[in-house]
Formats: sequence, structure tokens, C-alpha cells
Amino acid sequence: MLCFLDNTGEALAGVLREGRAGSNTTADHITVLDQALAQIPDAHRHGTPILLRSDSAGSSHGFLAHIRSLRGQHLDIRFSVGAAITEPVREAIRATTGWVPAVDTDGDLRDHAQVCEITGLFDAAGWPEGTRFVVRRERPHPGAQLTLFDTVEGWRHQVVATDTPPGNSGIQFLEARHRAHARVEDRIRTGKNTGFGRFPSRVFAINQAWLQLALTGIDLHAWTQILLLDGDLATAEPKKLRYLLLHVAARITRTARRTRLTIAANWPWTDALTSAFSKLAGLPRPAG
Repeated sequence: MLCFLDNTGEALAGVLREGRAGSNTTADHITVLDQALAQIPDAHRHGTPILLRSDSAGSSHGFLAHIRSLRGQHLDIRFSVGAAITEPVREAIRATTGWVPAVDTDGDLRDHAQVCEITGLFDAAGWPEGTRFVVRRERPHPGAQLTLFDTVEGWRHQVVATDTPPGNSGIQFLEARHRAHARVEDRIRTGKNTGFGRFPSRVFAINQAWLQLALTGIDLHAWTQILLLDGDLATAEPKKLRYLLLHVAARITRTARRTRLTIAANWPWTDALTSAFSKLAGLPRPAG
């Protein structure tokens, strides 16, 4: 179970769980969230709005209650999670009429997709007070597998639960904001290329240590791109970055009491590598 910081790509926390662990185990979600929040510097953790996004596995009422309790610790944290389509929710979807066009994450209208708020149209007992429910429907692509309900109605539906209060942003924004959570799939995919795609041992404790090393590698990769690289290299995936910069053949020479790294003059990305080293040398030393 993993938690990433979306705006930097850093891996904030992760725990290795046994295969029999449930996908929506409340205690595990709370552990990972608390570990992730502890990685954020105090000035940002207490002074910056935080949005916790998760798929429906993170919609357990105990986990959401924990998120709400953190606001009592002076954290401005809200949630946006997937919600299951139960029969009462289905009836609310059938009854609603306030559909408006959905938008993409860049703000453009999305063809054949609509959103609507169904807050108050079904019994939301157990959800934190103030939880809102936004549903999205769109025509399924050919060959998509649908539930019986979606087959009857001819739409694919997804429900988002959030405690962002009314007046802060429209339902189109809330729904598009949640769908950006899909970027976590990219983090997991690339993370498999930096370590946790294959564990080295049958011993659980060894694999736990391996996971932490893999998460450290993800952070080093993220910090390298944020602090040292520009253009396409600042968004390159690990495989590409390893080939272009990290695994470049070079020779270390020492002369006149100086150590030099000699790179082939015809390597196309030599300038990018030397620029990265220059930026690295110019960074201020960490305090403490």
C-alpha cells in the first residue's frame, strides 16, 4: 500500500502487506497516511491545504473519520475517494436530473460524459458529516464490461465522495480533480522499474527493507528531475533517464589534485549531464 505526493512524484510512504490483507483495511490506510504526513515539513503540513485522493479502497468510514480527526490537529486536509454504487446510490442516480457536461483535467468539455451531484438523494449514514457525492456517467467504449445496472441504462457510472464544501468549486472541477488521481498508476508502474516490481526474498522482513530502498530510489529520481533537469528530461521515466544520464559510460581521471569525469564528446546528452552537476554544486547545503 503506497502514498505519493502528486505534485512532485515523491513516494511519501509504503507498507508491504501479506497477500491475504484486504484492499480496504482501515488500519493499514491510517498507518500509511500518518507516515506520509510525517514526511511533509511542518511549514507545509500545517500551512498548506492537503487533498487525500484514493480509489474506493480508501472509502472505509473509519479511514475517513481519521482524516476528519486530523483537522482537529490543525491540518487543512480533505478527502476525495471513490464510492461504491450500492442499490440506494443507483436509485439516486436514476432519480437525478441535474446532469451537466463533464470536463477534462485541462478544462475542456469531454464528449459523451456528464456529471451530477446526488448529495441528499440517499441515506449517507456512516459517512462524515458534510460528505458530498458526485457521479459521472459516460458512454462505454465498445467491448467494455458493464454491470447489469449500467447495461440497462446504457451508461458507465463512477461516484466520488468528497468533503470539499459547496461554494469552493463546481462539481465539474471536483470530478475532474478526482480523476487526476489516476496519475498514481503511473507512479506505481514506474516504481516497478525502480525496485518494487520484484522482491528478492521469501523472507517478509527482507522484502520490507527492499520496499523502503525502492521508495528511496523513487524519491532520488523525483528530486533529480525537480532540482537538476529541464525540458523532456524533467518528466522522463526511469528507464529513459537511466539510459540517457545515469548509466553513461565515462572515465574518472585525477590530475593536479583534481578529480575529473570524462564523458565521450559525442554523447548527445553530455550538456544535460554537465548542467545537472553544475546545478547540484550550486544547491544550498541542507540546514542541520
